[in-house]
Amino acid sequence: MTSPEGLLLALIVLPFAGSCLAALLRVNARSAASYLSGLIALTAFSLVIAMYPRVTGGGVLQYKADWVQELGLGFSLRLDGFAWIFAALITGIGFLVVLYARYYMSPADPVSRFFAFLLAFMGAMLGIVLSGNLIQLVFFWELTSLFSFLLIGYWYQTAQARDSARMALTVTSAGGLCLLAGVLILGHIVGSYDLDRVLAAGTAIRSHSLYVPALILILIGAFTKSAQFPFHFWLPQAMAAPTPVSAYLHSATMVKAGVFLLVRLWPAMGGTNEWLWLVGSTGLATFILGAFFAAFQQDLKGVLAYSTISHLGLITLLTGLDTPLGQVAAIFHIMNHATFKASLFMAAGVIDHETGTRDIRRLSGLWRYMPITGTLAMVAAAAMAGVPLLNGFLSKEMFFAETIEVHDNSFIDQALPYIVTAASMFTVAYSLRFILDVFFGPAPEKLPRTPHEPPFLMRLPSELLVLACLVVGVIPGITIGPLLATAVQAVLGSNAPQYNLAVWHGFTPALLMSLAATAGGAATYAILRPYLCIHEGPPLLRRIKGQRIFERILIAVSWRFARRMERLFGTRRLQSQLHILILVAVIAGLVPIYTRGIGHDGSVHTTFDIAFAIIWAVGVACALAAAYQAKFHRFAALIFVGGAGLATCISFVWLSAPDLALTQLVVETVTTVLLVLGLRWLPKRVQKLEDADTTPAVIRWYRARDLSISAAAGVGMATLAYTVMTRPSPDTISGYFVENAYTKGGGTNIVNVILVDFRAFDTFGEITVLGIVALTVFALLRRFRPAADSVPVPDQQRAQDLFDDASETRQRGATVKSTMAIPALIMAALFSIIGAAALYLLLRGHDAPGGGFVAGVTMAVAFIVQYIAHGTVWVEARLRVLPIRWMGIGLLVACGIGAAALPFNLPFLSSYFSYVDVPWIGKVPAASAMLFDLGVFALVVGATVLMLIAIAHQSVRSHRAPRARVTDDAPNAEMP
Repeated sequence: MTSPEGLLLALIVLPFAGSCLAALLRVNARSAASYLSGLIALTAFSLVIAMYPRVTGGGVLQYKADWVQELGLGFSLRLDGFAWIFAALITGIGFLVVLYARYYMSPADPVSRFFAFLLAFMGAMLGIVLSGNLIQLVFFWELTSLFSFLLIGYWYQTAQARDSARMALTVTSAGGLCLLAGVLILGHIVGSYDLDRVLAAGTAIRSHSLYVPALILILIGAFTKSAQFPFHFWLPQAMAAPTPVSAYLHSATMVKAGVFLLVRLWPAMGGTNEWLWLVGSTGLATFILGAFFAAFQQDLKGVLAYSTISHLGLITLLTGLDTPLGQVAAIFHIMNHATFKASLFMAAGVIDHETGTRDIRRLSGLWRYMPITGTLAMVAAAAMAGVPLLNGFLSKEMFFAETIEVHDNSFIDQALPYIVTAASMFTVAYSLRFILDVFFGPAPEKLPRTPHEPPFLMRLPSELLVLACLVVGVIPGITIGPLLATAVQAVLGSNAPQYNLAVWHGFTPALLMSLAATAGGAATYAILRPYLCIHEGPPLLRRIKGQRIFERILIAVSWRFARRMERLFGTRRLQSQLHILILVAVIAGLVPIYTRGIGHDGSVHTTFDIAFAIIWAVGVACALAAAYQAKFHRFAALIFVGGAGLATCISFVWLSAPDLALTQLVVETVTTVLLVLGLRWLPKRVQKLEDADTTPAVIRWYRARDLSISAAAGVGMATLAYTVMTRPSPDTISGYFVENAYTKGGGTNIVNVILVDFRAFDTFGEITVLGIVALTVFALLRRFRPAADSVPVPDQQRAQDLFDDASETRQRGATVKSTMAIPALIMAALFSIIGAAALYLLLRGHDAPGGGFVAGVTMAVAFIVQYIAHGTVWVEARLRVLPIRWMGIGLLVACGIGAAALPFNLPFLSSYFSYVDVPWIGKVPAASAMLFDLGVFALVVGATVLMLIAIAHQSVRSHRAPRARVTDDAPNAEMP
């Protein structure tokens, strides 16, 4: 890991590892969580600095781990000069935000959770800028949406935070889906998702017929993430987040992801009229609207939010101008905006923290109370306005100079210098308002708190950022020049233009535009100030709010449209949905048989066996009896279903499939018990046949329909099985597994080797889904209450007798205790026996029938037996099952074993096997897949027991009054 490539991998792993560690700390451990997060961020920033020499001069540092080479999928990290700039901003400003948050966040908040989310968000942003594969980039893109949702909704107890987080997630995730579609089209055009190949295929991309659809989809993804018009409305609402989140999100992360993508893909997708008009017009509209609305906000963070939208529009406009110098100016302003905007948000947070309000109308004269904070805020606001000798002036002058150039000589192109000058006046106006209305004027009255300077360390991050604004503004060539040149060369390569970062270029048109914007901004502020002292929002447009429009669209789409679709296609009966599902499967199976035939070679492979026929006859009889008994007695129908399952189990043994037989046996056992517990929740059977829709003719039609569907499905599955078993061996893949199971997987049990080696990723996905299902069942049943009359009184009494707690059991008398003592003793002994059997199945699974899944279900049977014998309260008071921990440990073990292959440049979940000399025993086969199987075992045990606990608790608790206190994170505690 000491190699540069190893450091690159460590850079992206470090924040996620730190997030996991922070999540394990006490909820209110503010100091420990902040120290840990600061150390992680500072270490990551140090790694970025250490890798700078490798990216100068056009160098690229890469780390690749193949996964599915045929599909162009793999884990690829790519660090060039442009990505380095973003990585430095993400980690450097991230460290400053952590230091600031240490003093901003209240000890009463769940601070450990905050820092866990913040570090995970940092890792997701690093994943975007370092991704060398476009599919991987989209994955991290959506991760940023998820973690920003958690950060914006951190104070979830307020409705505003919840609504704002949902809005941000909805908009950015929808854009992410469009981005995924565009990336898939782009990969189809290029023939690869590798970023290097995509950037080198610009001519092929621009000349392809799918260029425009791909461009539009990718731009939607970028525009939604960077809050471009008309998707800008979510960003001001995100101010419900804590100020450290706002400072981080607006300066170096979330909203910068969209403009990063635009600049990154410009060499491959720019250079067309479509790019010029789509990107340029969107950026121009966003720049104007953001600046205009920012001038009319009364909330300090609202001013900064709309100013962020405006500056993001400025960067997008520069990228859309479609010239090399435009890209240079865009990169430069990305860097400058990050410094002054982070400092301004920190100043706004300090003001809110020390005064108790962010309303500009209540704030004035704070200079006399907070002179240092006021000085810092004034310098940062001046940089935002583009005042000379500050960094914002340099990039804004480059912006003005670029708008003067001729691009397509259209009317808008000719008017562009005048338009951006007028819009910049509002930039100066809201910057002046931020300075004059807050820090000057009369002393504030009736503030919630008496203002004063914050602690030094809380102020230090803003001081460092303001110092950067000053130093870059005065001596740009020495300070920022080499870094900018490195980033520009990474994006433009040999097409990098000549540019000059000197502070003084003479009396140029760009300087005159800047002076006009400054003077006009001061006049605009003076004109608007009387209006702003009273009103909020621009005149005539105060009622037009993006949030209100979004909510109405959301209601129309997700409520009204969904209700119509539910009435049209929905049903309250699961059976109707199963009909559709099975019919679709049958049709899907018939299509290839119709087009290609069965492929039978004509030979007879088996002979008729009377014993096997009897087994199948019993199974068929059980299936038919189950269907018949469902009308009268559901418990009897369940018993017959179990009989059909056992017949299937014996069939697997007969056909030399012991692994399937074991799995079928234990799954039948567990599902039968779970279904018995769930029978009481099924809807009542219809008793009155005189109803119009339950006449005997209708019922006969229902039964005939169900019989036809089940017969079609059964015949289809039988045909499929027969086709597979009779197809000539060269046409199947079974030969490959038979030949390579031992030589490449280290096991003689071919089925298990397939599950934990050849198809381990499938297994990993399946156990992940199983865990999600178990958590979903648990979460749903925590809130569910069966109807009081859903079960006859005798069944209620029987359930209460079975599952009552220990104190009530003692009151029933010595007779009951003596009657139950012997079965309970036997059940207790069975726990150890079944547990030993589960361990035996786990250890032998790689070379003999067994494995992690069947062992896990077997272990779950041991717990089920105890629940049946002793009841819920008795078991959980003595065994401490903790199923969620089982699931978490199992998933971490399986993932860790898979990731252990990556340092050896092997694909994820590659296995290793060898022989180990054990004293007094000899050589023993050892395979890493055994540890993966152990993870499968733990997750299956946890998931199965969690569902059992959920159902068992409902069965006992549904007849009692709910208890007062419940812990959400303790599934062994009483259900709410």
